[in-house]
Amino acid sequence: MLNLSYNRLSGELLEEIGNLTKLQQLSLGSNKFSNSIPSSISYLRELEQLDLTDNALSMEIPTHIGNLSNLSSLQLRKNKLTGGIPASMQKLNKLESLDFEGNLLTGEIPFWLFDFKDLQALHLGGNNLTWQNNMKMVPKCKLIELSLRSCDLQGEIPEWISTQTLFFLDLSNSLLHGPFPQWLAEINLVYLILSHNKLLGSLPPALFRSPRYVLSLSCNNFSGELPKTIGDAGFLSILMLDRNKFSGPIPQSISQFSNLEILDLSCNRLSNNIFPVFYRQVYLRYANFSSNQFSGEVPTTFPTDIEILSSGGNKFSGALPSNLTKLRNLERLELQDNDISGEFPNFLLQISNLRVLNLRNNSLQGSIPKTISNLKNLQILDLSSNNLTGEIPTEFANLTRMSGAPYLPSHTFVDILLSSRFGFDNITVNELIVNWKKSKQGLPSNNLEMYFLLDLSNNQLSSEIPTSLGALKALKMLNLSYNKLSGKIPASLSDLQNVEGLDLSHNKLYGPIPTTFTKLQQLTTLDVSNNQLTGRIPTGGQMNTMTDANIYANNSGL
Repeated sequence: MLNLSYNRLSGELLEEIGNLTKLQQLSLGSNKFSNSIPSSISYLRELEQLDLTDNALSMEIPTHIGNLSNLSSLQLRKNKLTGGIPASMQKLNKLESLDFEGNLLTGEIPFWLFDFKDLQALHLGGNNLTWQNNMKMVPKCKLIELSLRSCDLQGEIPEWISTQTLFFLDLSNSLLHGPFPQWLAEINLVYLILSHNKLLGSLPPALFRSPRYVLSLSCNNFSGELPKTIGDAGFLSILMLDRNKFSGPIPQSISQFSNLEILDLSCNRLSNNIFPVFYRQVYLRYANFSSNQFSGEVPTTFPTDIEILSSGGNKFSGALPSNLTKLRNLERLELQDNDISGEFPNFLLQISNLRVLNLRNNSLQGSIPKTISNLKNLQILDLSSNNLTGEIPTEFANLTRMSGAPYLPSHTFVDILLSSRFGFDNITVNELIVNWKKSKQGLPSNNLEMYFLLDLSNNQLSSEIPTSLGALKALKMLNLSYNKLSGKIPASLSDLQNVEGLDLSHNKLYGPIPTTFTKLQQLTTLDVSNNQLTGRIPTGGQMNTMTDANIYANNSGL
């Protein structure tokens, strides 16, 4: 046996590897090997397990791989392999596990793969392979794991799947339609992923009568109320029902999930103002209820260790409840597009782990507390479209992360869970929607450490722009438009060396545009229109690309 996995090895796999003729197990996974799989690997006639997972291997799978007649496990997941599945592999009649997931393979999926009597795991998803939808098939294998995601499956879910003994099934990113089959609901599938299809109708109650760990039905056309028995699937850890047409209340039985870690019910038509209590879900880290029709007070009945709570785009109203502070590990709090009122609460600034705070488009009043500087980890703050008044606190300069302090990206519990053994590439935490360069844009949740945004636009903020904002050197977007800000544009904004978008429009700013704006090397979007600016527009650097007259409009002295 030779195991050199997880060693950051790079370069090409040498032809000399074929000299290890007595080798039975070869594991070189999770390195950085590139180029092709050497044809000399076919000399390893006694090889039983070959693992080249998670490298950068390219070109076609060598046809000589069919000579490895003793091979029981072939793992080539997450490379850049091209071409089709070699016909020579039909000779691998001892094959038990085959994983080609996440490559660039093309062509039709050969049905002879299902003739291997000992085959238990088959992962072909995430390629450009296509399924022969018009062919009938009677498998000779008894699969435990099957992934055909992104394999162009069409029509209803194939009934031959009922002949298998599956515990893992992934048919996501296909063109499957029709109702959820009763026979599929009654199979004891521990992992069931059918997201991004065109399935419709209501969910059979039987779906929740068997123990499941992962159930992902995102992005379909399912409708009706969620079954009241939903809580019977007691071991459920990941439940993704987002982007469907479910209506009615969240069943109270959902609080029976003692192992629930990720819950996404966003983008449906769910409604009720009595929220289930999630205290028992001590492992719950991600909960998304956004874009539904929930009303009443913002719910806080969650375990203290929750990391991401998204309830934007609903009808929540009233003041923010003070017991939000017990959610001490929150990193993302998203309550945008509701009707939350009252003053911006000081107690919210006790949640020191916050990286994202989105309260956009509510009815918040009063001033921004100076203690905003307590949120040292904050990198995205969106308070736009409220009724905030008073000055912009100079203490913004003390936001350590926005000031460019070094940061070691720490994967959240959610990130780690979704990169587990099966590598749930098609189960993702929803993007964070922000106003980015004058349009709404989704920021990828698994890469948020790259983004820094401060949006205070469309409020009633007054007085001068504090010079201290120039200390926020990590900012990529700064939007102060549609306020009542006065005074000169501080030259210190030229220190925002990473800023890509700067919007100061629709205020009462006067004086010249600082000539030092030519230092803003990353600037691609600028708007200073509708102020009282005078003088010459600076030239040089990125300012030479700011030629649209609209971004300077209604400044009579420019």
